[in-house]
Amino acid sequence: MLGLVRDQVLAALFGATSDMDAFIVAFRIPNLIRDLFAEGAMSAAFVPAFTRHLTSGGKPAAWRLGNNVLNLLLIMTTVLVLLGIVFARPIVTAYAAHYAAVPGKLELTIRLTRVMLPFLTLVAVAAVAMGMLNSLHHYFLPALSPAMFNVATILGAFLLVPVMAPVGLPRIMGVAIAALVGGIGQIGLQWPSLRREGYTYEAVCDPRDAGLRDVILMMGPGTIGLAATQVNVFVNTLLATAQGTGAVSWLTYAFRLMYLPIGLFGVSIGTAVLPAVSRHAAMADAAGIRNTTARGLAMMFTLNVPAAFGLMVLARPIVALLFEHGAFSPNDTAETAGALRYYAVGLVGYSAARIISPVFYALRQSRTAVLVSVATILLNVVLSVTLVRVLGFTGLALATSIAALAHGAILLVLLSRRLGGLEERRLAETLAKVVAAAVVMAVAVAAIDAGTSTLSPSGSFTMRAVRLTTSIAGGLIVLATAARLLGIDALDDALDAVRARLSR
Repeated sequence: MLGLVRDQVLAALFGATSDMDAFIVAFRIPNLIRDLFAEGAMSAAFVPAFTRHLTSGGKPAAWRLGNNVLNLLLIMTTVLVLLGIVFARPIVTAYAAHYAAVPGKLELTIRLTRVMLPFLTLVAVAAVAMGMLNSLHHYFLPALSPAMFNVATILGAFLLVPVMAPVGLPRIMGVAIAALVGGIGQIGLQWPSLRREGYTYEAVCDPRDAGLRDVILMMGPGTIGLAATQVNVFVNTLLATAQGTGAVSWLTYAFRLMYLPIGLFGVSIGTAVLPAVSRHAAMADAAGIRNTTARGLAMMFTLNVPAAFGLMVLARPIVALLFEHGAFSPNDTAETAGALRYYAVGLVGYSAARIISPVFYALRQSRTAVLVSVATILLNVVLSVTLVRVLGFTGLALATSIAALAHGAILLVLLSRRLGGLEERRLAETLAKVVAAAVVMAVAVAAIDAGTSTLSPSGSFTMRAVRLTTSIAGGLIVLATAARLLGIDALDDALDAVRARLSR
């Protein structure tokens, strides 16, 4: 949610301008490397290994592994940051050469890239801390830690951006500096919890350690395997830079809105599933793995299928309410909404991959996930090059969604074969019921939105909020009623989980 607020603030200050395009591309470079070497691949390889050490050798053995992995990542990311700073110009030019057509845009992107590259090292440390805490059943603070980045960026937009021009720096540089502060905040929020668990940092990196070698071996293919989504986004960026000023920003704003339900109901479920599956894998409990994964997928279907339909039907009013302020124009709203509709098509595929892919790493079957990821990356490239010629920049969003659906579906089939079944009948029945309920909801939402737009045509923020709230509330009532009539059990699981959390 704070990530959404961050983008609202940046949209109001910078809109879909050259400055915003430059910032997005500059930040995407350390962000892409982060997903390759820190949060994505590291979490998939590290959490199962840390859990095994915790189960077999207790906390001392787990802390030794944690320090080894932490120091290895510090060395790797520091080298990458230094190389990135030195070679920033050729790196940025390699996939944003079209920025040179706008005076100063390429140079600004290079400067911002150099400033933000150290974010990679900071977030690598935060990712190790998150993996250790998740394995120790701490979820709230690790999940909250990325919010520190968002809080810092929001504060930087108000406190640093206004003082950049007087000191001779571009206004957007204030946001880049705030991003680094946010990286520090991600570490600071988690460290006290680790200390209370008994963790003590040690400057050791023993390449002979069997646990470290295991993590490295798993991270190798995992670097490719869990990067599929971000590599697809990178390909979109590469092609979007040739689509004129604003295209990169429109795609980014749309992806942020689509990623909200992924983060809430895809990543969060996957984060909870991985340590549980790792424990079942350590005890060779195949039935436990099947049940945990199937329940996670059923809950995700129940929550994200309606979310996808809702985003497609209400794309324009959602974008208008959240972003159409300040420098963000009605044309920006229309373009962002078009991309959002196509991104929403793949929402379930993104979320399924987030839940299933780490299970292969817990099972030490990382090669399977890698091969599937490589195949879907190639599919995305082919689709992107093809569809961008037909649909323009929105074709990139559709290509990414199709590739994401293929990614999730293939992983689901292969995991089912690996486990000797994955409660397919129950999952298929849940999905069919949820789709039926979501279709009914979408029809109701479209009718409510059309009706309220006719009755209250004012474009003020208040009226937009009232109309959108009415549409969403009506849609949720229809969805809940349809779900009850159809007997969707996973909805009860989701509601029970929410009630249990609130009761604490």
